[in-house]
Order: sequence, then structure tokens, then C-alpha cells
Amino acid sequence: MVDKKMTRQKKRDDQLKAIRELMDRHGGIVKTSQLKTLGLDYRKIQYFVDCGLIERIKNGYYTMNYREKQEEELIAALFSDCVLSMESALYCYHYIKEKPYKWTIAVDKNTSKSRFQLEYPFVQPYYTEPDVLQMGVEKIAFGSSQMSIYSKERLICDVLKYEERMEREDLQHALRAYLTDERKDVEKLLYYAKERKVLSKVRNQIGVWL
Repeated sequence: MVDKKMTRQKKRDDQLKAIRELMDRHGGIVKTSQLKTLGLDYRKIQYFVDCGLIERIKNGYYTMNYREKQEEELIAALFSDCVLSMESALYCYHYIKEKPYKWTIAVDKNTSKSRFQLEYPFVQPYYTEPDVLQMGVEKIAFGSSQMSIYSKERLICDVLKYEERMEREDLQHALRAYLTDERKDVEKLLYYAKERKVLSKVRNQIGVWL
């Protein structure tokens, strides 16, 4: 006679193995719809959560070993349609020294605000028009994945446009870092300055040093 308890255990182990492989293929985080492709219904998913075998990051998103993951992995997986901006982008470019306590990302203004209700990592979204969102976007290596980020020139224009949102010390450090960056592109800077309507600020605050 087949031991039903052992059969259930093997089935659970097989399901967990399949979940782990699915997560590995998707940057460590999966959606409910992806789990359902493994034949798991909501009750089974909740069972694994209650047993502590998988973790719910937020409604509809699951992972394993949540707190052990690098913040970069979580940001790249949860917000692949967003763009690193402001302090977070400055930090990635080494234009400011201290890692910000929150991740600042630009996002389509039509995106649901509930997406950003996370205890960890802490995210500060900046809602913007879809066409503005894609202006000057580049890709960088980010953790074990890639993430969209604004070009240095678009970024400098943004920090000048929204300078009242930044710490004065961070702003000054970022501007000095850009000025000494051998890879800066002044022509591109002026183009984005015109597009972002900060041409006078660029000319007044850093133009004399270019």
C-alpha cells in the first residue's frame, strides 16, 4: 500500500522545487499568475506562505529568503518598468557618496500607487508623463540584473529642475562630480536642459564651469 503521507510530502517537495526553479528564472520574484502555471491555486499558495516556505512581498508577489536578498535584486524585479532617478541615480553614477535610505524611481503617472507600498525596500516614486519617462533612458548593471536609469545629462537637468527636493549638500556634490566627469557630454546636457526647461539654471549654475 502506498503511504499517503509520504506521497503528499513528495508532492509538496516537487512543488517547492518547481517554485524555486521558477523564481530562479525570474530574478527571485514571481507573481501569483506565474505560480498558477505550476498548478497551484490560491489555497495552496497561501499554505506555502503560512508554512513559511515562500514569502509574500506584497499582494501578488512572492519570493524565498526575502530579507536575505539585495535591495537591488528586489527593485529590478518589482519595478522593471521604472527608471532610477534623482538620488538613487546619482548614487549609481558615484555622484553622491552616501547610499540613499530610499530608492527614488520615475514611473508612469498612470501606475497604481499601491505598487510602492512596501516595508522593504523603501521606495519613493516620482510620477511623470509617459513620454517624459522614456527621455534619456539607459541601462546599467544592477545587482545580478539590469535596470533603467537616466543618462547623466538628463539626470543633472532633473536635479536642477527639482532642486528643492534635494539636500543642498547632495546637489552641490552631484554638480561638482558631473563637472569633473571626463565622460560628460555638454551638447547632450544642453539638449536635455532645453527639453526639461532648465536651460537658464544650467547656464547660471554650471555653465560657467563647462
